[in-house]
Amino acid sequence: MSHPIIALWSHPRSMSTAFERIMRARGDFECLHEPFMYDYYINRSTKEMPHFNALDEHPKRYDEIRTMILRKAENGPVFFKDMSYYVVPHIFDDEAFFARVTHSFLIRCPKASILSYAKLDPQMLLDEIGLEAQSRHADIVMARTGKPPVVVRSESVQADPEGQLRKYWQALGLADKPQALNWEDPAPEDWQQVQGWHQDVMASRTIRPITPEQQARIEQEFVKLTETEPRFGEYFAHHKPFYLKLLQFAL
Repeated sequence: MSHPIIALWSHPRSMSTAFERIMRARGDFECLHEPFMYDYYINRSTKEMPHFNALDEHPKRYDEIRTMILRKAENGPVFFKDMSYYVVPHIFDDEAFFARVTHSFLIRCPKASILSYAKLDPQMLLDEIGLEAQSRHADIVMARTGKPPVVVRSESVQADPEGQLRKYWQALGLADKPQALNWEDPAPEDWQQVQGWHQDVMASRTIRPITPEQQARIEQEFVKLTETEPRFGEYFAHHKPFYLKLLQFAL
């Protein structure tokens, strides 16, 4: 028997790991943390990913990873969060797997995500901002399904976690489980491979709202960042149109 496979395609520092933790807390999915990261950073990227300790037992190539996901879905529903830039464009040619997956997307203002990313990986590349690949991915989803993509905005989740998750689950045909917004279990074991990226969410117990003061600080720090490193301003300018295009579909 084949069970649902739901993917949350995100971009780095978009609050996707906290979103994944909510999906784990539902208790009705086997959840995977960025399985296609292995193929991208081991086989295709021009740079190493910092804070990534690859597990020997994890499949390393695209076809091996997709096979692992499909096999898990024979036993029960599967949810995984990943980055579109890990799989675009070659997933477009994998029509069987593409059609097997229910695609959804998470976005965050690129000023905030770039600022957060630069603190962890100052050598990040343009493609790693991730929004261009997400936009291309969403375009293909819409072209093949004839429906607008399911897009969630992280700032909206922070402002109204219960309401936004209810809308997300409804869009995917899932039961509403507001209890999943609070978690007590220890951080998942498979997060240890990238724990340097997720210290905050590993220590947290729920989604925290962003305050106006925090938002203002993000704006100020981004200006300072781009004054020191102008390329980050160029990254923002490049990805902003793709962000705005995805934003029009946000729940």
